[in-house]
Amino acid sequence: MSAGSTAPKPGEPGVRTGRAAGPGRGGSRFGRLLQDGAPGGPVFRLVARWVRRPLLPAVRLWRRNLQVRVVAGTLLMSLGVVLLLGLVVIGQVRNGLLDAKEKAAQSQAAGGFSAAQDRAATTPPAPGGQDGGRAGSSVNWRSTLVEQLASGGQSAYNVVALSLETGDTASRGARASGEVDPTTSIPADLRHSVAQGTSTFQKFARIHYTSGKASEAGLVIGKRLNDADGTPYELYYLFPLTQEEDSLALVKGTLATAGLFVVVLLGAIAWLVVRQVVTPVRMAAGVAERLSASGLQERMKVTGEDDIARLGEAFNKMAQNLQLKIQQLEDLSRMQRRFVSDVSHELRTPLTTVRMAADVIHEARVDFDPVTARSAELLGDQLDRFESLLSDLLEISRFDAGAAALEAEPIDLRQVVRRVIGGAEPLAERKGCRILVVGDEQPVVAEADARRVERVLRNLVVNALEHGEGRDVTVKLAAAGGAVAIAVRDHGVGLKPGEAARVFNRFWRADPARARTTGGTGLGLSIAVEDARLHGGWLQAWGEPGGGSQFRLTLPRTADEPLRGSPIPLEPEDSRRNREQAAATAGSGPRLTAVPVQPAGGHPALPVPPRMTPVPRATVDPTALPGSGARVVARSAAGADDDGGEAMASTRAEGEDGTGGR
Repeated sequence: MSAGSTAPKPGEPGVRTGRAAGPGRGGSRFGRLLQDGAPGGPVFRLVARWVRRPLLPAVRLWRRNLQVRVVAGTLLMSLGVVLLLGLVVIGQVRNGLLDAKEKAAQSQAAGGFSAAQDRAATTPPAPGGQDGGRAGSSVNWRSTLVEQLASGGQSAYNVVALSLETGDTASRGARASGEVDPTTSIPADLRHSVAQGTSTFQKFARIHYTSGKASEAGLVIGKRLNDADGTPYELYYLFPLTQEEDSLALVKGTLATAGLFVVVLLGAIAWLVVRQVVTPVRMAAGVAERLSASGLQERMKVTGEDDIARLGEAFNKMAQNLQLKIQQLEDLSRMQRRFVSDVSHELRTPLTTVRMAADVIHEARVDFDPVTARSAELLGDQLDRFESLLSDLLEISRFDAGAAALEAEPIDLRQVVRRVIGGAEPLAERKGCRILVVGDEQPVVAEADARRVERVLRNLVVNALEHGEGRDVTVKLAAAGGAVAIAVRDHGVGLKPGEAARVFNRFWRADPARARTTGGTGLGLSIAVEDARLHGGWLQAWGEPGGGSQFRLTLPRTADEPLRGSPIPLEPEDSRRNREQAAATAGSGPRLTAVPVQPAGGHPALPVPPRMTPVPRATVDPTALPGSGARVVARSAAGADDDGGEAMASTRAEGEDGTGGR
């Protein structure tokens, strides 16, 4: 409707940065700061965090609240619909107002042009004289015509009469009503069209006034006519569009108010509707969380017979069935534990009698024939294994029942290692291998139960000797931060990938056809991992086929202190992958020096290897899962990797679940 145009706003000037040009080190620091400000630099990331920080609560609310998302989506879609509808309605109203105004203006202007032509035809020409006299008479005639034509408008329109000459219209007979400025109100292209043709021309333009009144939009209709003297002139009708603008503004305001009210009303309706659906879902989520936290008595409140009510009934039925199944499983587990405990206790009495009789037979075996004597020896060995199995079953039942107690006190783990190695020396001699000790120069003190730690280490050392294929076994001690660790490394058959999740299972064997030479019961590693968990520590396994295996026990220095890492990497430095990496970069690392096996009698201090492998500092080890023997998480090969990269997690073959000998 407006003929004016708005000039585009000038753009904001860009910011140009450059390297600071200053003497000394200050300028270079500023230049580096500017370089860091580039995308991806520290300054850019800091600014991004500052910008993102206020938005985090809103983003978190958007992601976690279904009701907010639905209401916000409803508001946005409603606002879009209202805006689109408003644009259509405003366009229709504007076109209707302009069409009506244009028709009325054309009718009024046509009547005025006809009246002006009739007046020129009925007015006699001025008496002959000079040209100046005729021009003055013509100008006076036009002034009278403009006053007469504008008198019937009553501010509904104005009339302007202009000469066809292109000079100064103000001095060449320009006449206008209503203090209209004819020079700026009549567009030049419209005047050119009127001067060239004989029909009626029109155009929307701004009407300006000489009295200082604000300009307003209007419709200008013009036509070329002849006055009483036959001199052609231009006659224009100017129709202001003030009333149409006011009407359109009223329509816009009404639509904006109604649209805002509709959007708010739709948002409130969406909020109420979604609340009826979301509230039961939230209740179900809360009940499910309490159910997962062992609140098996929790149930949803069901009202009505709709879909939500059916959902609540199905949820309650599911919870009831779960409670029943869990209770049945608990009762079954309790019965199994009670059965194992009772059987173990009941078997001790006949076992004691059989043991006494077997001891008598064993002592008298020298008087028997060779076959009977050998049978007496086998009877004693199997009775020893039977007693060990009963002890392990009782221990497992205590762990299952949660009755195992930890008697922690500050101990030096070096003494525990010496006792374990002293007890394993006969087996090492039979296997033809040695036991190497690394890291026992400094005390390794921790609050632990010496009996349980010794049982774990005895199991690991005996298993390493059993599966070491006659190669040396290394026991490594280290302490760093708030943790201590003991690793037992062998170079035997190793572990196969995919068996790590089962290495600590009860009675599990990688090779069932392989015979046990140490009389293991199949519960040793299961008890060992429970002992480690009771200390709040980790017992983990690593291995590679044909490259041996390593078991690592990590304990906190102080009881009840959470572990954040282990001072010994789970994957040893002499693993196949580490050797390949070392050969590709800088060569292999230092070798360990063998320590001779201790003699059978007494337990003297173990000699220290002449050159020790440095113990890495304790760092956070995300692969060490408390109470789990599985090594399944790959680590980065960077220097911060405590466990030396991705370990080949697998399982011992067969005897690792033994009790460590008799």
